[in-house]
Amino acid sequence: MPLTAIRHVRKMRGGAQAHLLEADDGNWYVVKFRNNPQHWRVLVNEALCATLLDYLKIAVPETALIDVTGDFLAANPEVHFSFGQKRIPAEPGWHFGSRYPGDPGRVAVYDFLPEALISQVVNLEDFRAVLVFDKWVGNTDGRQSIFYRALVRREASEGARPGFVGRMIDHGFAFNGPMWDFGDSAMHGLYARHAVYNSVRSLDDFQPWLGQVMHFPEEVIDQAWKRVPSDWISGDEDALERLLERLYERRARVPELIEACRGCRVPPFGNWTRS
Repeated sequence: MPLTAIRHVRKMRGGAQAHLLEADDGNWYVVKFRNNPQHWRVLVNEALCATLLDYLKIAVPETALIDVTGDFLAANPEVHFSFGQKRIPAEPGWHFGSRYPGDPGRVAVYDFLPEALISQVVNLEDFRAVLVFDKWVGNTDGRQSIFYRALVRREASEGARPGFVGRMIDHGFAFNGPMWDFGDSAMHGLYARHAVYNSVRSLDDFQPWLGQVMHFPEEVIDQAWKRVPSDWISGDEDALERLLERLYERRARVPELIEACRGCRVPPFGNWTRS
């Protein structure tokens, strides 16, 4: 069952014009609404990717369905979208929520880090992992990530130390967003700060995620479909079925899609030395 929104915090940046809401489980969620400016299909994409990413154990926020009631919207008219000079209210119902990493009044969250701080990110391997994923699902956006400080234990034998943790966010433009096809530009899915790929020497450095995607279980894709609310895909079931069939078939192409990144005008893998 979905959680229920109980408090509006603020509007977020981005094309979907999401809003940060507190839910009745005591956590905060960045909520994308079905009638967002980008298209309702981006919510389906987010929900599908949540299941696939969970199977791959890639560092992403927890997700939830958020029930936003008519009473909540009436009490919070700032929950709306801007279309030029028009204000369009959000619709009541179930929407997609991505958990914010803590109390937004106390936890500082950054959507980029200076190059000098990239080395302090304790899970840089997740940028290699998510690139494999982004190439598979045809993410036509640049890779989006957030960072926050936390005490982390790098080795079991040592104490916790402060560092930055990265979380991969915003998967609405998997499957080319509302188009539900696969655009395979070499630049798609890459993170803008290429220092996150400094450890890449060859295609082997994208393991084990490359092997996991190439042998991805069909039943997990089926689970992903079943977890999408039925009213999000009403009338589009056939199109979604064709999309997921193509997703399953394109697993074997992922190595070549990653290697194609080396042909970018600014190659992202500056230390790739082995063929």
